[in-house]
Amino acid sequence: MGFGQRWLKWMELLVFNSNMSILVNGSPTKDFMVSRGLRQGDPLSPFLFVLVAEGLSGLVTRSIEVGDFQRFDIKRSCGVDILQFADDTLLVGEGSWKQIWAIKVVLCAFEVVSGLGINYQKRKLIGINSNVHFLEAASHVLSCKLEEINFYFLGIPIGFNPRKESTWSPLVVNMKNHLEGWTNRFLNLGGRMTLLKSVLSCLSIFTMSFYKCLRKW
Repeated sequence: MGFGQRWLKWMELLVFNSNMSILVNGSPTKDFMVSRGLRQGDPLSPFLFVLVAEGLSGLVTRSIEVGDFQRFDIKRSCGVDILQFADDTLLVGEGSWKQIWAIKVVLCAFEVVSGLGINYQKRKLIGINSNVHFLEAASHVLSCKLEEINFYFLGIPIGFNPRKESTWSPLVVNMKNHLEGWTNRFLNLGGRMTLLKSVLSCLSIFTMSFYKCLRKW
């Protein structure tokens, strides 16, 4: 990515030459050298992870260039291949065996070059207008589970009908749960307004930035 040698040396020192201790029954142990990974809670950790995750996007791009990975074209005006947000990744492409093997190669290559392990128990395969038997066989090849067409990605309902009240029910329940947790807190008017603006409004605005809310809700 073009980082200088000095910057790379700094990162190497932080990752492989840092000390840490562990709290045992509230008391810290003696410091020991970290040989792999960053310290838990280190503010630098998410930034470095995002840089490493960019490698997955680069591998997908390279796979497209060599003709293995086939991105999904939307009305021949926009192509979608990978969507990433921190450690949440969505690979989008055509439903074919060539695509399945391309995905498997990309993921295996990413594990080798990054040293990160992919949690196969959390991976899911989603097929739209695809043969059920093909999806079942593909899920075995990718060592993942099958997911229904309707699913949630980053808290946003995908494939649901926004005109149905059931689509908005989880959002209403989530807001009610937040309100119930505040009933035991003796907050003044300013504190309540802060909670409403920072939590409740964000929950609804985030969802309504993708879907038009029902009028009666």
